[in-house]
Amino acid sequence: MIAVVGAGLMGAATAWQLARQGHEVTLVEAYDIGHKRGSSHGSSRIFRRAYEDELYVRLTGEAHEQWRELEHDSSTPLLRTTGGLDLGEGRDPEALAGLLARAGVPYELLGAEAAAERWPGIRFHGQVLHHPDAGVVDPDETVAACVRRAIEHGADAVLGVRVEGVEVLGDGRARLRFGGSRAPLVADAVVLAAGAWLPEFELPFKLPELKVTQQQVFHFRQRDPGARWPTLVSKDPSMMVYGLPSGGDGGPAPAMKIAEHDRGTPTTARARSGVVDPASRARVSDFVRATLPGLDPVPVAEATCLYTSTEKEDFVLDREGPFVVVSACSGHGAKFAPLIGAMAADLATGRAEAHPRFRLGGAG
Repeated sequence: MIAVVGAGLMGAATAWQLARQGHEVTLVEAYDIGHKRGSSHGSSRIFRRAYEDELYVRLTGEAHEQWRELEHDSSTPLLRTTGGLDLGEGRDPEALAGLLARAGVPYELLGAEAAAERWPGIRFHGQVLHHPDAGVVDPDETVAACVRRAIEHGADAVLGVRVEGVEVLGDGRARLRFGGSRAPLVADAVVLAAGAWLPEFELPFKLPELKVTQQQVFHFRQRDPGARWPTLVSKDPSMMVYGLPSGGDGGPAPAMKIAEHDRGTPTTARARSGVVDPASRARVSDFVRATLPGLDPVPVAEATCLYTSTEKEDFVLDREGPFVVVSACSGHGAKFAPLIGAMAADLATGRAEAHPRFRLGGAG
């Protein structure tokens, strides 16, 4: 039997992948499905192919296939294609285009004037990269679909139960201890997909240094409700901002979710305040006012979430004894969720070894 601890995007996707392969699976979640105490809630996350790294460009292609497989298996639309833009003097559209070209990913390089004609709600300065395969995934719907299909494939889900301790038994299996009177659970392998809660576990091995930050996101109403907005990544010397259609989180009117990627507040999963940083709100509103005139610069909604990051923003996806660690996702893992689930399932069943970049000892 394989236990999966944490029913966010990565844990839910892992449970789905394992269960549909016919494995005995128990999914353990300390809260309810879809809770807001981690990183996987809400209605919108970016899916994009443009990365400054060949490894992640390749993995986005594999992830796209897994998203379509999950949609087919769950009969649920989860990935909506919008196209995506990369802009700003700190971004390098030509270098990104070269990486996409080598991977066979379609793209366009546009001048500022041509881009402005196509997307009049955005101010452009300099060259812009557009790749049409970018889009938006719905994390709430994804978690729900993965858990539902995992159960339908035979998995058990244990909700509202917190893991209080783990240990390795003499036969190489692992035992999970729970709070309250619930009996321990013994598993052949345990997938730890607890996100920002992972550093709070006492484990029989050392984790790499993980930084947990509270991030702020803001939703801005479209001035033209009928305009079709792409996703975007904008990088300047002072800040890196991402944007994407909000989905239901932005309210009843069409809105865009805009946020800083690189200025979270250090915290822990248990100690997070959940209070939006007013300085971040001011910076993002100023960015909208200056760069996105097609949006009203006053947020109509806002929220917080958590990043759990390594120094180099690589993932951690490795096995140590009976434990498979599926964290951190470093603030960009949502787009890979069903693929990470497949990779974690392969580690848990012994079908594959960890990629060198994602190993516990090599994460940085």
